[in-house]
Amino acid sequence: MNSNTFRLPAAVLLATGAVALLAAPPALAAGGGSGGGNAQGTSGAVVLRTGLDVSLLNNAVHVPLEATLNQVSAPATAEKTALTVTLDGVERGQPVSVLKADVATAKATADADGARAEANLAHARVHVPGLPALSLIEVEKVTSKADCRTGKTPAAGSNVLGTVTALGKKVTLTAGGPTKVEVPGVGRLSLELSGTQTTSTTAAAAALRLKVTVNPLDLNVAKVEGEVVLAEAHCESPKPDAKPAPEPAAAKPGVKPQTVPAGSTPGNLAETGAGPATPWVAGGALLLLGAGAGALVLTRRRRSS
Repeated sequence: MNSNTFRLPAAVLLATGAVALLAAPPALAAGGGSGGGNAQGTSGAVVLRTGLDVSLLNNAVHVPLEATLNQVSAPATAEKTALTVTLDGVERGQPVSVLKADVATAKATADADGARAEANLAHARVHVPGLPALSLIEVEKVTSKADCRTGKTPAAGSNVLGTVTALGKKVTLTAGGPTKVEVPGVGRLSLELSGTQTTSTTAAAAALRLKVTVNPLDLNVAKVEGEVVLAEAHCESPKPDAKPAPEPAAAKPGVKPQTVPAGSTPGNLAETGAGPATPWVAGGALLLLGAGAGALVLTRRRRSS
């Protein structure tokens, strides 16, 4: 902020200091305050997310398999029931069907009332390279929702309904910890159920999170390891606009606490409400008054003589 400084002669400051200190209004802050924040919040959802590393039999290549299905950010809606990817040197160059489902939807919204997101998956089968005939996991229905309403505590939740089959085995999932499945000669899985996380402004949920390690030794695939996430949703609450700071009230003349200069009598200042510069002004006036009185006496004596 630009400012200008004005300097007055010392004599003027001495003569007018006390009055100026009492009469001047306080300085007002420039600018009304900080601007507003994110008024609509944020949200997003994804039906499937994979982060896998595929090692080939020749041990010369590690092929990353990073794929997502129906990943959206507010405001958006996506619906797709099949996801295929192509990895060089895997499954004889044929596309790899990672996910097939009867229902796969993701939706995210955000407005002044809050931010919301949800992901739904029904009758879904997840595959990894090297195991075309055996599903990594099969689920009947999984859902996740995240809700960040304005002025309310964010909430998130997931549901896994019906049976779950991992590497051809039916499993029972519990919220107490990960469920581990191992098939000799094929591999092992660690399944985590309904992971949720909330803070004062955010919420997130994932219906299923799989830690994958499989060694199919087929179709030129030696090992697949990494993570697969099903039905993920997250949101962040809207941030209210920042209100400008209230302007300070104008000071009323004569009500500010006064400082007693050294050598002065406290009672005199308290009675008159004078400022610290008053003795200088009063002293100057007394000097002038004394000089005038002396000149008047001297003139009268000369006339009489």
